[in-house]
Amino acid sequence: MDRKYWERIAPNYNVEIFDVLQNDTSGKIIAAIEQVASKEKTVTDIGCAVGKWVPLLATAFKHVVATDISAINLQLAAEKCKDYSNVEYQRMDMSAYTLTVTPCDVAVCINAILTDNLKKRINFFQSLDICLNNGGDLILVVPSLESKLFANIIANRWNVDDDHKEKIESVEKAYALAKNIKQGVTDIDNVPTKHYLKEELELLLTLEGFEVDRVEKINYTWKTEFNNPPKWLAEPYPWDWMCVAKKK
Repeated sequence: MDRKYWERIAPNYNVEIFDVLQNDTSGKIIAAIEQVASKEKTVTDIGCAVGKWVPLLATAFKHVVATDISAINLQLAAEKCKDYSNVEYQRMDMSAYTLTVTPCDVAVCINAILTDNLKKRINFFQSLDICLNNGGDLILVVPSLESKLFANIIANRWNVDDDHKEKIESVEKAYALAKNIKQGVTDIDNVPTKHYLKEELELLLTLEGFEVDRVEKINYTWKTEFNNPPKWLAEPYPWDWMCVAKKK
């Protein structure tokens, strides 16, 4: 997932990319944001995409810095959120080796650290630190590896949705899948996407100088995983991880 990928899908973002805001029916992410929000604070939306979270942030904070790797995404976000005068938009690659940022009091990053490239992920996590003022709050949401593997087990055990299963066309593809899964990388719509273990996420943030307050499941319905989920399929539901942490 590089800049070219995000620029290509930007016009169809609402169709191609999973909508966390709409599907978080528990409201846990909004509650976490409201817990740290203040009209005296600034907030950065890291990987804002087409601006789904911008209206919420703009009404809850003094100033919003919305960043994304895609110039087209930023243009769409600015058009969608033109009524909010306290928002500025910056094109930014959080996985770059050098980065100039505007530190804020709060950082919100919703399913943006997805690249299958290890070096880029390391840079991204290191960049989270410089996006925040000392004592700043981070609300980070990432795909759960446990959830992805659980859904795969169900799909294979009960033959749910043939199109959900990973298609292995060659020995090279099989080798790539096996190599990727060791790093928590598994395909979403044939795109290698990083997923995270709970303990892995806690470790990564701790190593970058964050104090982890809590890690919670953001549950979704089984319809987000399968076209035709079995009627008996209930809890545990598929989930992302939400981590709330503070910069020391």
